[in-house]
Amino acid sequence: MQPELSSTPVTVVKNPGRERFEIFTAEDPVEFAGFLGYRVIDDETVELQHTIISEGFSRRGFARTLVTTVLDQIRDEGGRIVPTCSYVQDYLKRFPQYADLVTQA
Repeated sequence: MQPELSSTPVTVVKNPGRERFEIFTAEDPVEFAGFLGYRVIDDETVELQHTIISEGFSRRGFARTLVTTVLDQIRDEGGRIVPTCSYVQDYLKRFPQYADLVTQA
């Protein structure tokens, strides 16, 4: 089963200075919708700590879109994750095709 993404066009960017991936609407006006916080463990591994979506964007698929995009990017870069975020943990149960990214810290 593939994750159903938000119908709203979005942009996801990595913000290393704040240790988070940020999601923005791609339509005018561009709005910040939320983030997925992370901590770098080593050159290949990041701990995914918490997913926060702004109230005005909740229940619209933004969290799922954010996590899917981040996991796809990490996979493309050959990375691994330690999922301490409860949303990411639940996501991985629902979409086991990403389970190969999980490692122990």
